[in-house]
Amino acid sequence: MILDRRTAPFTVGSDATVMEALRRISENRTRMVLVVDADGTVRGTLTDGDVRRWLVAQSVPDLEAPALDAACTDFVSVQEHEDAERITALFGRGVDRIPVLDEGGRLVAVAAPTPRAFPVGRHLVGEGQRALVIGEIGNNHQGDLDLARRLVDHCVEAGVDAVKLQLRDMASLYRSGSGSASGGEDLGPQYTMNLLAKYTLSVEDMYQVFDHCAARDIDVLCTPWDLVSADALERYGIPAYKIASADLTHHDLLAHVADFGRPMIVSTGMSTEQEIGGAVDVLRGRGAVYALLQTQSTYPAPYKDVNLRYMERLAAIGDCPVGYSGHERGWHVPVAAVARGASIIEKHVTVDRALEGTDHKVSLLRDELATMVRQIREVEEALGTEGPREVSTGELMNRVNLAKSLVAGRDLRAGEVVSAADVEVKSPGRGLQPDRRDELVGVALQRDVPAGDFFYPGDLSGRARRRGTYSFDRPWGLPVRFHDFRSLLEVSAPDFLEFHQSAKDMDLDPAQFFAPGERLGQFVTVHAPDLYPGDFLIDLASPDRAIWERSIHEVQRVVDLARGLRERFTCEDDPIVIVTMGGFLPDRHVAPAERPAMYERVQQGLERVDEAGVRLTAQTLPPFPWLMGGQQFHNLFMDPEDTVAFCEATGRRLTFDVSHTKLAATFAGRPFGEYVEAMGPFTEHLHIVDSVGVDGEGVQVGEGEVDFADLAERMGHLAPDAPFIPEIWMGHVNGGEGFFTALERLEEWF
Repeated sequence: MILDRRTAPFTVGSDATVMEALRRISENRTRMVLVVDADGTVRGTLTDGDVRRWLVAQSVPDLEAPALDAACTDFVSVQEHEDAERITALFGRGVDRIPVLDEGGRLVAVAAPTPRAFPVGRHLVGEGQRALVIGEIGNNHQGDLDLARRLVDHCVEAGVDAVKLQLRDMASLYRSGSGSASGGEDLGPQYTMNLLAKYTLSVEDMYQVFDHCAARDIDVLCTPWDLVSADALERYGIPAYKIASADLTHHDLLAHVADFGRPMIVSTGMSTEQEIGGAVDVLRGRGAVYALLQTQSTYPAPYKDVNLRYMERLAAIGDCPVGYSGHERGWHVPVAAVARGASIIEKHVTVDRALEGTDHKVSLLRDELATMVRQIREVEEALGTEGPREVSTGELMNRVNLAKSLVAGRDLRAGEVVSAADVEVKSPGRGLQPDRRDELVGVALQRDVPAGDFFYPGDLSGRARRRGTYSFDRPWGLPVRFHDFRSLLEVSAPDFLEFHQSAKDMDLDPAQFFAPGERLGQFVTVHAPDLYPGDFLIDLASPDRAIWERSIHEVQRVVDLARGLRERFTCEDDPIVIVTMGGFLPDRHVAPAERPAMYERVQQGLERVDEAGVRLTAQTLPPFPWLMGGQQFHNLFMDPEDTVAFCEATGRRLTFDVSHTKLAATFAGRPFGEYVEAMGPFTEHLHIVDSVGVDGEGVQVGEGEVDFADLAERMGHLAPDAPFIPEIWMGHVNGGEGFFTALERLEEWF
């Protein structure tokens, strides 16, 4: 149970109308509002259900009628200082908000069930949320206001969610009335008191640090070490409070801060389990929203004493979110804490570990803090969900390369029934997986399957797949290879063929695939190879001279091939050449300021290519391409602004890959329509395919996240003549089954 003392979002005046009350209900998202007099006396409660019942009872409902007319005046309430367990027992059967009243019936708080997640500033903490990472400045500012601001800047640059400081009123905190008057104290307290006397910021200076946090757009928390400091922080209005381990047993301070009605993050170092339970009783009794942090209050803490497993027991004791406040060396323990379920991570930050004070030696420098934040986010991604296992896009690609398939052991004809002796298990994994052999045996084939060819899921149906003609508002084509374009032309009539080249295909003589003097009625496009032997990738943005020079050479070879293929087709249009221009890295995305130089490098390379007689286009790219068996990082031709700037500066055109660009938009958290609108006018060619998330590319049309109706409408006026292919991953198998499925679905929109 929590007590929310900020009651304004839950109330309307007794003169409010039903419509005004409904607006307040929509704003507070609690399905209820309290009707109060000018002095705060609660006159009634109004819920969605109350309004519906009132409306039904009216012959002519008037939403300008007084809200009190529709309100329930016989409502559940409790008195201030009521036992928390009794209040909790009242929840249920539609009651999830209870007004808390003083002796005069005036509203002082609203009781609600304990939330599984609660806000700290602009972040949610708890179940289903990513960890709140706090950069703990503490007293590492050495009493220097400028250093405090600098540490805030370091935290912002490192990517933490919030910064935290500490505020002490030395006169009320220490029995001597001053930290500097430490004579007669033991050596440890004397050292600490003298240190704090030198390095404590005044309230006014602390407010300036808070103002700087606001200017840097980062949430700020603070630890009050005494009641005077707590009141000073509340006057400023910070979004949440941290309670130090040293004050876990200071119940007066816990209760005082709890009464502010703001979230509390409470460390549990130096405390017994009984003391932790006592603090929890105080927090619950005051209706506080809180989290507990597992803490080892030694500086530095030995790893053997950290005991991350205790977080599970701490969560049970507190019945609340838990986190970890780290005082050990390094940042790997906080990362491990997140893996074990920490909802909050607090770690000290400094500019120099050699500075005076106990916290500096266990603090992180800015770059180390940034590394911790990045690794925490990576671990959170890696944690995934508890749902059924799904095969990732990268795994599907590798399964084709590494797994095994069911293949025909002899030539089989349409109509034959497959026997166990007809089926062998061979690599690669393009076809049915071996565990489906029993399903295949006994099926009557609807097609010829040559010896060594794959069986596919479509063979299990026992029905022939329909191959039809297609009608679109623009030219459509099929992705093909030299070895399979004839078979696809036998069952379809595309407007053009797009030869997706492998590195080995580039060494073939196209003449061996065409009869002398033969000219097909389509036009042609050519896609450059994605991967070459030796793990080489075309990268015209590479700073490595050898890679850059070879990339120019390989692009020229593709251009020359396209020019040569033109003689095999009757269409007079220049062939389109599609190239992934490069700009990828194995481990990171570059900062936006680094991209212009990379684009310039690409253009310098293209200026070396003789592209007469072809239309050379840059393919739009995804943020996380699957290359060489794993995930890499693209940097160019993703962002619409810099992609358009490149096109405008160079006169270049694009092959707009729908899947790639939708993934880029999702990664950037921007509407896909913005990307279509920006890049559409520069689009020469389209690869149409669906996508999922930030790296699920090549998905069958209609099985991902692309709004194809919206895409078709936009491209209809932005690039009405651009031809397209359905670039479905593995769409070519089983006679192009995936391509034809996509074409059937796309007819609805294009």
